[in-house]
Amino acid sequence: MIRDATGAVLVARRHAHLHQGGLWEFPGGKIDDGESCHAALCRELAEELDIRVEAAEPLLDVEHRYPDKRVRLEVWTVTSFSGTPRGLQGQPLEWVDAARLDPACFPAANAAIIEALRRSVAAAGVARTADDPEPGAENHA
Repeated sequence: MIRDATGAVLVARRHAHLHQGGLWEFPGGKIDDGESCHAALCRELAEELDIRVEAAEPLLDVEHRYPDKRVRLEVWTVTSFSGTPRGLQGQPLEWVDAARLDPACFPAANAAIIEALRRSVAAAGVARTADDPEPGAENHA
């Protein structure tokens, strides 16, 4: 999960042909054999977004069973990076206020991530305004 200085989170829309296609996700990817989670995070974000991770820390692990597959997500929070994120694989990107993420617009496995993110934002006292766009309504539907 990538956060900016305001506490906004970067999300990407999954391509329609992928598992859970059309839903939004937190950028990242699979860990290659013999690769550490941190190394995979750095590699995936360079490949997907053209950014270089400068600081990241583990947030939580999520295991979720879908009817057709089981996933394990090792979620990290990227708090510092260089470069400007852009969807190198043609995926739309959007910065969203963490408190306004709609879990219904993400794969079910991401619900725990969104909840953990909301708790961390509340604990940090990140300010939000009424003018923030409403994600999940028109932008993430």
